[in-house]
Amino acid sequence: MVETKGLAGSLVRSGLALRRAGLALLAVGLVGAPLYLPAYTLVFLGNLGMYVVLTVSWILFAGSTGYVSLASAVFFGIGVYAAVLWRTALGFWVAALLGGLLSAAVAAGMGVVTLRLRGAYFSMFTLGAVELATSATRWGEAHFFGRVGRIVLPVGQETIYYAMLALVALLFATWELVQRSKLGMALRCIGEDEEAAAHIGIPTTWVKVAGFCLSAVFMGCAGAIMATRWTYVDPRIAFNLQLSFIPVLIAVFSGSRRPYGAALGALLFVALEDFLITRLPYHYMLLFGLVMVAVMLYSPGGVTVLAGRWWEQVLAWSRQDRTGSPR
Repeated sequence: MVETKGLAGSLVRSGLALRRAGLALLAVGLVGAPLYLPAYTLVFLGNLGMYVVLTVSWILFAGSTGYVSLASAVFFGIGVYAAVLWRTALGFWVAALLGGLLSAAVAAGMGVVTLRLRGAYFSMFTLGAVELATSATRWGEAHFFGRVGRIVLPVGQETIYYAMLALVALLFATWELVQRSKLGMALRCIGEDEEAAAHIGIPTTWVKVAGFCLSAVFMGCAGAIMATRWTYVDPRIAFNLQLSFIPVLIAVFSGSRRPYGAALGALLFVALEDFLITRLPYHYMLLFGLVMVAVMLYSPGGVTVLAGRWWEQVLAWSRQDRTGSPR
């Protein structure tokens, strides 16, 4: 026990340096991953990056304001169709950028209309927007082009991996900038008390629209990147309703409103999902649901809150080790 406490104390005293060194090693390892990881692991990391982008983008808006948006699939699907339409003519990177910008434009129009609603009404509208986008795209494809599905020119797995890695890094940097800006402060004020925020002069509707658009940009880019892996898409694949609920589930599962906690939750979530699908495909949904229920019952704040309690225990051991006082 004494040796354990001594080790914990050393780790805590050098915690900042260890954290920076760990982040640097992680960055180097991720950049060089295609050199030493098999193709399957790169595919897994690409999927993980997609879920991290969807979750952190969702938290960027919903975590601050308390507005539970279920429109993630709409913005992701717009990115998918940007790749469908412009991947061949303009190239992979321009199509991904256009996917983000188009998603932001749609989010602006949607936000001006719906962000005056609150609570369940806003969530219900955004959920309905997914079905509206699916049906409108299917009708447009069938009516104007005489078909529904389309082929997307693929790119290599390494390109998809690096594109998703760059998007995650850009999203994390944007998160930090927003949290230190007036926009981030205004979004948090709205989340705390929207009436009070309006009384002190914050243009609440336009602030919410700005946050909604910023969230949609990254979702649209992620959709355009992932479309080049799927090669074939149709409206049901592009506007997959699951992509509206999975970011919410990961946010609940992680219990964190910060990007690193959400990324940890996404890693555990995707690893668990991958394990259950490959090893226990016939019991996947049952077991996955039981795990989610167990997390909510025994750690209502999520797995990061549980990890935080363990870290506090380590700190307590460290303080005891320095002072020599009993616990």
